[in-house]
Amino acid sequence: MKRIIAFMKNQPPSRLITLGFAAVILLGACLLSMPFSVKEGAEVKFIDALFTSTSAVCVTGLIAIDTADHFTPIGQGIVAALIQIGGLGVTSVGVGVIIAAGKRVSIKSRLLVKEALNIDNYTGIVKLVKSVLLLTLCFESIGVVLSFLVFSQDYAPLHALGISVFHSIAAFNNSGFDILGGLRNLIPYQTNILLNLTTAFLIIFGGLGFLVILEILKYRKFKKLSLHSKVVITTSAVLIVAGTILLKMTEDITWMGAFFQSVSARTAGFSTYQIGSFTNAGLFVLCILMFIGASPGSTGGGIKTSTFFILIQAAKSVCAQGPVHAFHRNISAQNISKACMITILSGGVVCAATFLMCLLEPECTFLQLLFEVVSAFGTVGLSTGITPGLSVAGKLVIILVMFTGRLGAVTLLSMWAVRKEPNVRYSEETVAIG
Repeated sequence: MKRIIAFMKNQPPSRLITLGFAAVILLGACLLSMPFSVKEGAEVKFIDALFTSTSAVCVTGLIAIDTADHFTPIGQGIVAALIQIGGLGVTSVGVGVIIAAGKRVSIKSRLLVKEALNIDNYTGIVKLVKSVLLLTLCFESIGVVLSFLVFSQDYAPLHALGISVFHSIAAFNNSGFDILGGLRNLIPYQTNILLNLTTAFLIIFGGLGFLVILEILKYRKFKKLSLHSKVVITTSAVLIVAGTILLKMTEDITWMGAFFQSVSARTAGFSTYQIGSFTNAGLFVLCILMFIGASPGSTGGGIKTSTFFILIQAAKSVCAQGPVHAFHRNISAQNISKACMITILSGGVVCAATFLMCLLEPECTFLQLLFEVVSAFGTVGLSTGITPGLSVAGKLVIILVMFTGRLGAVTLLSMWAVRKEPNVRYSEETVAIG
């Protein structure tokens, strides 16, 4: 045990975070395979338990087996707990436990939280974790109350309360799991305005990021917000509006349905319509929204809204031959380089995984496989319906893509990066581009 502790202390933050997520996923898979988690008469193979656990911890929502039909209330509770841990982050939950126990938070723990929440300094880490946990509790409590008003009309009070708690946790953590059964997701409630708006409300705020929410509560005026918050809010609003209009143009759905799917596609994964019946144009729109995803420091995945915004601003500056700026602030070259690197690596992961899936699942169409991979990478959970029929090898590929999407390709690569001081400096020379 001492050797393990010593080994863990010497590991870089990115490696510890990755190992932490992997450990929770394996523990969750083992618990979901136990008899007390599986309904009588249902069969849960370990690969399906592993797939469910990965999807829950990575707050995705892709399912190989229906959660309500295969798992007992205990199993469903385990899935909800895995979603909560995955959404908040293993490190944030760990620090929260340390704070609750009245223990001192070490420098190593603060470093892990800093890395996990993607913040710049250590100042106020403990206070930030407390605020994150309190915010989560408040938003999810509101979600439970509003969802209960809907579900109590169709289920017994205790059952409705259980569904409401599960749904609120899944929605705020941008995970498209449901426990309504029959692989229906929220299709039975596609015309229910209250549930649609409540779910969209939880998804949007869960996807904005905790730091942005705290700034909104503190300043309450857009012009007083930081550049990061302005970028996140503006980009999120534009994507929601654009996605709604495009989906309404391409699909025979209501404006409410188009709005809901536009919001949900940005890493939540709930659906009020059969996604498999969407046109190629509609699926392509959803792919774009899923790839962009939510915002840094949030419960969602994707390349992030800020990355997309910086790429657009960089493209505009190249055309105008001027500096990259937004909201009367210049954007650093480091931010631009990081945005480009994240997008290239993310695109590479999607391309490689799609190629493998084409080899492993030849009976599926290219668009179906691309959609599945992008959904897994963006930790979304939307599917055209092919997930349960995937082979074991196909499920393993999707598991790895979900894991990569939750942690980020950059984080996984930085696990093995060794920083070396350069011994020489080379002369600069231009390369013809374009």
